[in-house]
Amino acid sequence: MVDGECLVNQRPATPLLDTVSLPSDLKSFDAAQLRQVADELRLELIDAVSVTGGHLGAGLGVVELTVALHHVFNTPDDKLIWDVGHQAYPHKILTGRRDRIRTLRMSGGLSGFTRRSESEYDPFGAAHSSTSISAALGFAVANRLQDRPGKAIAVIGDGAMSAGMAYEAMNNAQAAGNRLVVILNDNDMSIAPPVGALSAYLARIYSSRPFLELRDAIKQLAKRALGPSMQRTAKRAEEYFRTFATGGTLFEELGFYYVGPIDGHNLDHLVPVLENVRDAAEGPILVHIVTQKGKGYGPAEAAADKYHGVQKFDVITGAQVKSKAGPPSYTNVFAKALVDEATRDDRVVAITAAMPSGTGLDKFQAAFPDRLFDVGIAEQHAVTFAAGLAAQGMRPFAAIYSTFLQRAYDQVVHDVAIQNLPVRFAIDRAGLVGADGATHAGSFDVTYLATLPNFVVMAASDEAELCHMVHTMALHDSGPSAVRYPRGEGTGVALPEVPLQLEIGKGRTLREGKTVAILSLGTRLGDALLAADDLEARGLSTTVADLRFAKPLDHDLIRRLAQNHEVLVTIEEGAIGGFGAHVLTWLSDEGLTDNGLRVRTLRLPDIFQEHDGPAAQYTTARLDAPAIVETVLEALRHNSVGMTEGARA
Repeated sequence: MVDGECLVNQRPATPLLDTVSLPSDLKSFDAAQLRQVADELRLELIDAVSVTGGHLGAGLGVVELTVALHHVFNTPDDKLIWDVGHQAYPHKILTGRRDRIRTLRMSGGLSGFTRRSESEYDPFGAAHSSTSISAALGFAVANRLQDRPGKAIAVIGDGAMSAGMAYEAMNNAQAAGNRLVVILNDNDMSIAPPVGALSAYLARIYSSRPFLELRDAIKQLAKRALGPSMQRTAKRAEEYFRTFATGGTLFEELGFYYVGPIDGHNLDHLVPVLENVRDAAEGPILVHIVTQKGKGYGPAEAAADKYHGVQKFDVITGAQVKSKAGPPSYTNVFAKALVDEATRDDRVVAITAAMPSGTGLDKFQAAFPDRLFDVGIAEQHAVTFAAGLAAQGMRPFAAIYSTFLQRAYDQVVHDVAIQNLPVRFAIDRAGLVGADGATHAGSFDVTYLATLPNFVVMAASDEAELCHMVHTMALHDSGPSAVRYPRGEGTGVALPEVPLQLEIGKGRTLREGKTVAILSLGTRLGDALLAADDLEARGLSTTVADLRFAKPLDHDLIRRLAQNHEVLVTIEEGAIGGFGAHVLTWLSDEGLTDNGLRVRTLRLPDIFQEHDGPAAQYTTARLDAPAIVETVLEALRHNSVGMTEGARA
């Protein structure tokens, strides 16, 4: 890592890539030109991400594949769908967006994922895993039903194949016939090393003698570019497949014609095979390619994570810009707190869905390798697995990003809440997340959890509170519980040597006033305190309370504040229907709004917010101190106008 705000790298020379504005410009390129444009595309990708930061390793691994796909298929009429979309930076460069590639993930710039509104070459938006085959199947079947030309090509990684949705789609894929092509990009690594039976199964396939011989056959096919002989090659492939003791490959059993494995970095192999696949009457077809994440950039190839996600960096050395030293991140605070709980209690176990480092559970794994379960990209299974553990007396913590927990909502309801099982949910990336934008924002968890009977839902206002809440959840065995916390650094408060067990459903008051009450849930507390300072300077005595719990609410505290203040404002980092809605509903039920109390609920706007810096996003959302002050003043002005008009009447 290097210190500094930015790095200046010299732009690489890319003479052939400079002639490519759209994929149609690749159609006339010969083999040597395709190899050259791929090399230049890799250089351009490295240089661009060195300026912006973002996902790098996955894109480096699909440079040749991207060139080959756009050379062979007729995009955008043929629909190219990238699973997750984080590997699509080379695709963006080739599809008319090169001039904006250095705005990736910046305010007003290109998305870090595929996005329908950004380009006709992005037919389906993505950012979550394992959706591509289902979407491609939809395009393919729609074209067939409407008798329209065009294929749908789904590019999906081996890590994403650990999710059940991919198999649900493949199980129905025969309806598309030869209009559907699935490219299995097998780089033997998603974010963490792949886990489970599928990855081992794929490894056995392409390391066995029959498949090595098949690969040689495909190489010969690629060299000779044999069109009419594809039927004979398919017959040989079928014979090879049927020699396996399993009776055929998994993909064949699901109705796919399997081709591969193929070296995904060798355009001399890729292009002829893809051309044959494009023209084949067989279908649907699955092409299994083997690639290397981080390919072609030494520092990425040498790194454990293959530069999956990077800060700005120096192209020559690979050294990333080092952030200024600050407080520990909420993720790291959670991880340490959970390790402490596991040290005290051998019933504490942890579950992650392919995000051990992102959730901090890699630290838990280092301390307790037998008590960390990485289930792969399988949030539904993770939740029900945790429910089973809880039912058998363990104390499971399921650490899942807010946006990814959405994928397992039925399991949360059916397998956890209805059975009142004490599964603990550690919900990272709560609230707005900055450059990753709407697809990764943790906007909805309070809304979708606090509506469920039996749940305890907490939000940490700082790192110390997070420690207390992890401890409280560890000891809470009477039902499910959740704590939400944001991405990024904490506030810098001292961490407790011994965490407290919080009383369920009880908040705390940080300052007392008489006119305005601000009820905060989560890390908007800092802005609530700043707003209180401003209001006090205007002569408006202000109370600030940290409610801690969205469910159950602290009814005693809310009643006292409602009865003794003119204005009551709730603020949260979540969507409509969450904390503020629950407070307002209870106030209404109790008749506490009948005597002139002015209630305002501040929450995220009813839109999917664009990517930007987190601070800028919260300003846009009107969830900062100036917006709180303005809301209070507006409520008082409204009250004053209402009283004046009443007197005139």
